[in-house]
Amino acid sequence: MRNIFLFIRRYSVFVLFLVLQIIALYFLFTYNGSHRAKGLGLAGGVTSYFNGKYNSLEDFFTMQEENRRVHRLNDSLMNLLNANFVVADSGTTVLRDSTYRDTLGSNRHFIWRSAQVLYSTSGSDKNYLQINRGSSNGIGDDMGVFSSNGGLVGKVINTGKNFSEVMSLLNVVNKFSVQLKRTGSAGMLSWDGKSPQELTLNNIPKTDSVRSGDTILTGTYSRSYPPGRMVGVVSRVLVDKSSNFFVLKVKPAANLTSLQQVFVVENLNYNELEQLDKATHNMVERKGGNK
Repeated sequence: MRNIFLFIRRYSVFVLFLVLQIIALYFLFTYNGSHRAKGLGLAGGVTSYFNGKYNSLEDFFTMQEENRRVHRLNDSLMNLLNANFVVADSGTTVLRDSTYRDTLGSNRHFIWRSAQVLYSTSGSDKNYLQINRGSSNGIGDDMGVFSSNGGLVGKVINTGKNFSEVMSLLNVVNKFSVQLKRTGSAGMLSWDGKSPQELTLNNIPKTDSVRSGDTILTGTYSRSYPPGRMVGVVSRVLVDKSSNFFVLKVKPAANLTSLQQVFVVENLNYNELEQLDKATHNMVERKGGNK
């Protein structure tokens, strides 16, 4: 305490000068319009400068963490997963491009490609994101899109030569089949247009044992997504008294409001399966009309 008083006594004139200077500047900028405008402009410039530096620093650490996730789950490793292959029938010889066949004789079913998110939306009831890959990079419509941590993001719906548009899970018209990992029950996942942190899963029967924390995976009923991939976890279990089904709230695995890097997955058998399905429906309809 003695040192404080000694400091004030030694520099009392300078301290008094600073106090009077601050008071004078306060009256100048408060009661003089032109000076007040210049002062606000100067303060705004200083604030913008430090905000810019802060955002640059924040972006540096954010991108650093994003890059770690991308390196842990890069497309080369994704393409080596056994789930991307189907074991060929050893009794049959099939001629295929060696690019889509591994050394053990398995035929590749899925191939993964990395992409960067150019922009994305999350504040609308129909949200999309644009990526820097298009048809020239092997991207096509109806391909599934996953985040850098492996969580489902959505599906490609429009492809240009160098860019593509992706329909996010945060889109009220986007509905697709998923399943509970623990029980295997299938349901329909959608978004109600409210919180970007919660999706809605319907058609899970009340006879099923469901609890918060259960994992939700992609199902086997879509050609766009490999089965068994991460979608999210159950955050709330609601009981619909008017039906025999639960209403489950699901927290998506992907952070859909701050995507930077994604993976696009191609089903190499998509066209063949699609054509076979259409041909089957046409055949059934023709036979039904001939009765």
